[in-house]
Parts: sequence; structure tokens; C-alpha cells
Amino acid sequence: MRIRSGRYDVPVPDSPWSEVLPGLWMGGHECRGQAGEPEPVVVRDEFDLVQSLLRLPGHGPDAGVEHQVWPIPDGPLDGTQLAGVMRLATAASEALDAGRSVLVRCWSGYNRSGLVVAQALVHRGRTAEEAIRLVRDRRSPWALHNELFVAYLRAGLSTARLLEELAE
Repeated sequence: MRIRSGRYDVPVPDSPWSEVLPGLWMGGHECRGQAGEPEPVVVRDEFDLVQSLLRLPGHGPDAGVEHQVWPIPDGPLDGTQLAGVMRLATAASEALDAGRSVLVRCWSGYNRSGLVVAQALVHRGRTAEEAIRLVRDRRSPWALHNELFVAYLRAGLSTARLLEELAE
């Protein structure tokens, strides 16, 4: 089964989340169920920190789990949105350093979560190309299929942010 995600026709993920590095996970708000149909993904207390790039009621996490929400579109981002992505990536990296488990999630767990996770990998010393490859290898070949997000990573999010702010 495929879902329509904005301007993309993408498959529903087979799993709710995937581990990219030990303790660093990316995922979505739905995945393919046993019957092959999309089912909602609800986070309970599986992670110490959950970062959501869109918020859907009833999808968790449980009370007491740190939850950072920064809604962004799966499309062009302005300077403020890019700054938020950088803050989330830094927070995810710092949580890993503290031995905490982190889930970064969006709708399918492909693009927006891929952008934050890849930026966290860059923050941890990977090149943009290494980060993109690792996200796709660990989550799905569909991860980071938004070429604009790939361009942001390749340019560097700080550079992309400056360029976006100049264009405003």
C-alpha cells in the first residue's frame, strides 16, 4: 500500500520506528499493520525523549516522557523553522551523550524526522553524505526523498538558514 504524502507517493512504513544509531530512533505516526493497512503508531514510554515534527492527538507519548514538538512542513522551511530543526538535532545529540534514548518522528518517519536525525548525525561528526546514507540504510530507501531537505543538509543547515532569511 502506498500513501499520498504531500506531493509524494510513498509506501507506508513497515515498522513504527527504526534505530539509526544506538539510542537514536526515527519513525512516524503510522505504519503498515499485520493486515497490510496503515495503522496508527502510539508512543508510550519506550523512549526517554520524543521529538515530534507534527502533533496528532492520541499518539503519545505518555505523561512523564519528555516531548519536544516543533511542527514543520514537508517542504520549504523558513529560517525560524531551520533554526528549530538545528535545536532539535542538538537536543537529540545531547540526550544521546547523556545515555538517553531518543525518537524523532513525523508522519511516515521519512523526511522531516530524517532531516533532524541526519542533522544530529552531522552534529556528532558525520558528513552530510554519511548522515543521509545512514538514515536511508537504517530507516528506508524512502527516507529523505525530499530533495530540498537533502540540499539543506549538503549546504549545511546554518548556511541554508542564512540564505532563507536573506530571501525573506
